[in-house]
Amino acid sequence: MENKKNKSPADALPAAPLTLDGSFVLHQMFRLRWSAWRALAASDQKHILDHTGARFAAMEQSKEEPSALFSLLGHKGDLMIVHFRRSLDELNQAELRVAHSRLSEFLEPTTSYVSVVELGLYEASVKLYGELTAKGLQPGTGEWNREVEAELAKQRQAAAPRLWPEIPLRRYLCFYPMNKYRGETKNWYSEPIAERQRMMREHGVIGRHYAGRVTQIISGSIGFDDWEWGVDLFADEPLVFKKLVYEMRFDEASAVYGLFGAFFVGLRFPAAQLTALLDGKTPSFT
Repeated sequence: MENKKNKSPADALPAAPLTLDGSFVLHQMFRLRWSAWRALAASDQKHILDHTGARFAAMEQSKEEPSALFSLLGHKGDLMIVHFRRSLDELNQAELRVAHSRLSEFLEPTTSYVSVVELGLYEASVKLYGELTAKGLQPGTGEWNREVEAELAKQRQAAAPRLWPEIPLRRYLCFYPMNKYRGETKNWYSEPIAERQRMMREHGVIGRHYAGRVTQIISGSIGFDDWEWGVDLFADEPLVFKKLVYEMRFDEASAVYGLFGAFFVGLRFPAAQLTALLDGKTPSFT
């Protein structure tokens, strides 16, 4: 039987860290039905592109509800569309707008991913939980919940630009989902919150080395999709993806507890360049 007397004060803290949640995110990956497209008359192709280009242009120009187009590399698809929206209902509307575009007949979905922009508050959580516990407050009580909500409100205000971001205007995107390991001998979710805080702090140090070269947006997908988080990396130079992800492999949070899904790499282009993509040319960034 476990000896509870040997437990440290940190072990008594609530296990789940607080999080801030912002924009809902949808990644849509498609394969183009090239044979069907090439079989169309030039006049029909132009009619479809005029209609779809205008629709996509309106979606990408919105500051409040941005979408962006990416030409995918590799066999996983040809086109990726990324949507950031204020609500799940608006995210559904974005998906339906794509489905009802004239081009949709020539788009075969290969996969998709649903998540919400998430900022994990490990540092603030451990500090706050320790302070509340020292006051003799119990998790789940009214006073505890009021203190937690007050802290979250303060954090939300400070982090608003990161919770409701524009899609970074950079040429290259690397997207991948990931989990934290849950094995028989190593299980992220059975580690005390203070230990997870330490590992995430060390993990974050590596990311800060790449500040300015990479814009990272983390989104949570627990309860929304098959993995636990989605990671979007935006950059002007693609080799930085390899360097950043490789270096992070060596920190404890990734080396011991990180599980990674499929990687998708794309080149951003404006809706005005949709014609180039359908003509079999690499669309330009401008």
